[in-house]
Amino acid sequence: MKTLFRIIDGLIIAATACLCGGIILFPPLLFYIPLFIILFLLINIVPSPPDFSLKRARLRVCAEGADLLCSFLFASAIVLGLHITSAFYVKDYLPHFVISCVVAFLVLSAVFWNGILRVYFTSVQLGLKYRIIGILCGLIPIANIIALIKIITVCLCEVEFENRKILLNQSRKNDRICKTKYPILLVHGVFFRDSRFLNYWGRIPKELITNGASVYYGDHQSALSVADSAQELYKRIKYIAEDTGCEKVNIIAHSKGGLDCRYAIAHLGADKYIASLTTINTPHKGCLFADYLLKKVPEGAQNTIANAYNSALKNLGDDNPDFLSAVRDLTAESCKHLNETTPDSEAVFYQSVGSRLNRASSGKFPLNFTYHIAKHFDGENDGLVSEKSFPWGEKFTYLKAKGRRGISHGDMVDLNRENIKGFDVREFYVQLVNELRQKGF
Repeated sequence: MKTLFRIIDGLIIAATACLCGGIILFPPLLFYIPLFIILFLLINIVPSPPDFSLKRARLRVCAEGADLLCSFLFASAIVLGLHITSAFYVKDYLPHFVISCVVAFLVLSAVFWNGILRVYFTSVQLGLKYRIIGILCGLIPIANIIALIKIITVCLCEVEFENRKILLNQSRKNDRICKTKYPILLVHGVFFRDSRFLNYWGRIPKELITNGASVYYGDHQSALSVADSAQELYKRIKYIAEDTGCEKVNIIAHSKGGLDCRYAIAHLGADKYIASLTTINTPHKGCLFADYLLKKVPEGAQNTIANAYNSALKNLGDDNPDFLSAVRDLTAESCKHLNETTPDSEAVFYQSVGSRLNRASSGKFPLNFTYHIAKHFDGENDGLVSEKSFPWGEKFTYLKAKGRRGISHGDMVDLNRENIKGFDVREFYVQLVNELRQKGF
């Protein structure tokens, strides 16, 4: 049905362009020019009958933009064909032909810009990449058509996927499947920190809250040694458990955050405040990227990078960031020492998760670079951490996605807000928390 409306809209747009431009000189149709203009204006306001199955205004606008672009492509093909055919007969009517081309261009441009602005302002999945591609390819024949078809495809897939998630959450709203006995504490990894302007965990917290979870954040500095990060986390955990009356928390920790939490449990007595610890892509046996940096980058360069980072993060809210201490604690040797001196607590349920990136180019910078280093030294990885380094605790889940892309270190915390074919990161966390709930945590 949608396709039919796009075709009809395309025919109306093409007829408006050709009739107003005078390229179609069929007298009976000339009487209907005002009607076609009115229909053209209506199409630009509401490209197709309102789709009330779409539960968000943003999705409706995005879908309408994609519909307009589909109709634009169809109408452009018709208009171009008519003008090419007419070009053989314009020797004596060249001014008339030029006017017709200008009018057709203006009519089609109105439809194109209406559609492209709608999707550019409402789509999340287009990201910066496809927006730039669309701009750069705009004036390149054939390439602009390919780029536009890709933009349309991405937007339509986004609308369908996001609306399906909304409907799923509505259907289970009363079940509150993420309402655990103890609240969820999300602990970030190294070189990031919790921010109300840019959530480290992307769309995950909102999804958990929608399904009944109570969510807190570690709120610790971005780069410290494992021991120092653990101290900050211990204070945060104790505050949440005691001051809110929840007694304990369920921790979900990403990357180095998993090491920080293990240290806090074993050495600081945080186990009495923690029901479970789930580590996400944590380098329990070390991160070879850290080893590579410390061995290959000259000490002077290391200090320069560290000083620049520490200064920048102080300006962004960290009290005393320590770049080099954080990196050193991620090496294989440091993690081996940590494992030998940091026993698990019998009072805490431990489990771990890891993922595999299928090719380097699927990872965002710098993971597209570090992927090759990790693979060279230690095999399959997530762009940063080897699959051999992920497992810890009673249960280990290894995530893979079919196709060329895979799931990167950043994808596991929805860092880029990207919908990945074959892996729904938000639903993964919903089910993970639901499992904690079923275990009584």
